[in-house]
Amino acid sequence: MKNVAIITGASRGIGAATALLLAQQGYAVCINYNTAKENADKLVNTIVKSGGHAIAVKADIATEHAIVTLFTTVDKELGSVTALVNNAGINGGICQVENITHDTLQSVFSTNVFSTFICCREAIQRMKQNGGGNIVNITSEAARFGGTHLAHYAASKAAINTFTIAAAREAATHNIRINAISPGVIDTEIHAASTEERLNSLINSLPMKRMGRTSEVAELVYWLLSPAASYISGAVIPVTGSR
Repeated sequence: MKNVAIITGASRGIGAATALLLAQQGYAVCINYNTAKENADKLVNTIVKSGGHAIAVKADIATEHAIVTLFTTVDKELGSVTALVNNAGINGGICQVENITHDTLQSVFSTNVFSTFICCREAIQRMKQNGGGNIVNITSEAARFGGTHLAHYAASKAAINTFTIAAAREAATHNIRINAISPGVIDTEIHAASTEERLNSLINSLPMKRMGRTSEVAELVYWLLSPAASYISGAVIPVTGSR
C-alpha cells in the first residue's frame, strides 16, 4: 500500500517544508490550503518537477463539510490516507482576555481544535480499514507558557496536546499512532514583518541564538511517521532549541 499524506495548511512554513520532505521520501502528498492558491500550486509544481506526486486541495478546515470533501477528494485522486499532519492554525491576533470576543474564540477553536478532531476522525476511519497509519498534530509551546496576550491561542494548542494523548490511547489497538510536535520560535513568514530591532532582541533571547528552521520540524514529522518511531505514540515533543 502506498503512503498518502494529507498536510493541512501546507502552502507555506512548516506545512510546506513537510510536504516537500514527505514527497522526497516517496509519499503522495495532498497540500491543503484555504486562500493561498498560488503558493500551493507552486509547491505542487516543485514536487512534480522533482519526480514526486502531489495535489493541492482548497478547503477551509474550520468547517466540517470542507474537511469531509478534502478527504473524499484525496480518496479519489491519491488513495486512502496513511499519514495526516494537522498543521493549519491561526492565532486570532493579540488580545487580552478582558477584551476577547466570542467570534474570536469561535474562529480560533474552530480552526485549531475542532478541525483537528474532525480531520483525525476522518483519518482514523480510513486507517482502521487499511491496517493502520500515523497522525502528527502541530501544536505550540504557547500551550505551556501561555503566550503574550494570546490566551485564546495558547488554550487551543493546549487542547490539542491533551487530545493527542487521549486519541492515541483510543487508536493504539488499531495500529494507528498519534503524536504532537510543539514548536518554539521557528523562522517562518510570521517574523518577516518584525522590525530588525525586535527580531534581533528575539534571537538574542534564544539559548542557541537562532530560530529553528521549518526543515528541522519537518524532519521530526517524517521520523514520527516512519517505522523508526514505531513505539512512540501519545507523545508531545518540543522543538525549542532549549528555550
